[in-house]
Amino acid sequence: MELFQLTEALVNIESVTGHEKACGEFVRDHLAARGFQVELQPVSRDRANVWATCGTPEVVLSTHLDTVPPFFLAREDEEFIYGRGACDAKGIVAAQIVAAERLRDSGVEGFGLLFLVGEETVSDGAREANLHPRGSRFLINGEPTANKLVVGCKGNLRLDVRAKGKMAHSAYPHLGDSAIAKLLDVLGDLRKLHFREDPVLGPSTLNIGVVSGGRAANVISDQASAQIAIRTVTDTAALRQEISDLIRGRCEFEFVRDTPPLRMEKLDGFETGIVAFTTDLPALTNWGRPVLLGPGSIESAHTEQERVRKADLVEAVELYCRLVKELKRADAKEGRKIPQEAEG
Repeated sequence: MELFQLTEALVNIESVTGHEKACGEFVRDHLAARGFQVELQPVSRDRANVWATCGTPEVVLSTHLDTVPPFFLAREDEEFIYGRGACDAKGIVAAQIVAAERLRDSGVEGFGLLFLVGEETVSDGAREANLHPRGSRFLINGEPTANKLVVGCKGNLRLDVRAKGKMAHSAYPHLGDSAIAKLLDVLGDLRKLHFREDPVLGPSTLNIGVVSGGRAANVISDQASAQIAIRTVTDTAALRQEISDLIRGRCEFEFVRDTPPLRMEKLDGFETGIVAFTTDLPALTNWGRPVLLGPGSIESAHTEQERVRKADLVEAVELYCRLVKELKRADAKEGRKIPQEAEG
């Protein structure tokens, strides 16, 4: 199955986070049929990472199988492949698989493929994989970076806020206590916070992604909630304290994710860039030194017109092959002995 066909086949398998089973089994069977050693790594019920090897893995290519909702089928024109996950990250899965086949067929060994579940939510697939490292020295993670080698990416601090009130008839608001009004006041104050900046990563940013609450237009609301994501560029200890002081006593709140910003090394001969999104890399610290690169633009990811340029997929295959070879050479030059499988 060639690159574009494989991309479309993957896009056409629904794998919204939590429902990755069919996609994982397809990838497992595809790799096994091509002679790779493949296994499924259980994460939770009916969910598993896919791990494949060609020799003892010094370098690992990795990305995620899950997508955000809603699912929609692939279509193509002369320039692009469209569909949910086309660039985030089904096209990357396809490019890494094709690169792996090309490397093996040219006599290169000592690499692996790690395809993960759960990246779009809490990186539970990555966290499970991190408990079972396989001795690799480098991890090439794939995300839509426009085929640029990323040298830094922002962190992600997520929190849930919940307000409680008392229902009443809207004609008699003094008899109730509006949870929505409480929540709006807190959200307004959060938007006024001064966020720190970094000379390389730029400013931290806040997004109020989900707001819900209320019963009806003529009912004073007794409950309201919001989900918030802050893209961070520095350590979050001071910010978490500031947010806690602002909300405490007014609403209930919980920090549900705190992924730190990440800086990575440059490699000669690769165009570099910075990204604002987060990845599985902070949860994969036991898999080697991180490298981040992949085809597609993050600006089309998660949209109704998600797409990946066919030429970028072709280029990504070449770049992944180059990266694997160069990182293997770098590892050999450093004279390191690759450790054996680190599972307990």
